[in-house]
Amino acid sequence: RVRPAGAAMGSLGRCLARSLPRRQPGLSPPGPRCYGSAPPALQEKTLVVAKPDAVQRRLLGDIIQRFERRGFKLVAMKLLQVDRRLVDQHYERLRLKPFYPALVAYMTSGPVVAMVWEGYNVVRCTRAMVGDSSAAGTIRGDLSVHIARNVVHASDSVETAQREIGFWFQRDELVAWDSRDRDNIYG
Repeated sequence: RVRPAGAAMGSLGRCLARSLPRRQPGLSPPGPRCYGSAPPALQEKTLVVAKPDAVQRRLLGDIIQRFERRGFKLVAMKLLQVDRRLVDQHYERLRLKPFYPALVAYMTSGPVVAMVWEGYNVVRCTRAMVGDSSAAGTIRGDLSVHIARNVVHASDSVETAQREIGFWFQRDELVAWDSRDRDNIYG
């Protein structure tokens, strides 16, 4: 049974929440053991962007489910059409690469879903979960079909995550809420 989502979640979040399978015993996500609802002093935030191919191929439910299973807490999410300014800001370090024009065309080709996930060691764990396109058991390995269409972006460090979150979200768009699973994980 799915509980009604709060007003802060928005229609996309409620729609995605209804689409996620519930209580599938025996399914344990691969990768390093990482816990989501750590004490506040141990929390980190990271940015994950489901790229246009993930949205077009309707992979959002699977991507979100992997983070929820890991125990991470979703604190912001929005569907948006990215413009050139945001792509330039976000991928500033890649501007001189020969593939940059193709990257801009790809990122602006359709809507993306930007998300902020929170949890203990969330940056390192997210990078492990995302993996690369050839690594089975990772988001990219399981869901992408070509290195140039790699389904998701994930911040590569805590510092980068803080900067990138600022590009994609206003401070008041991050929802602070208490996860009731903290006692189940940390006692």
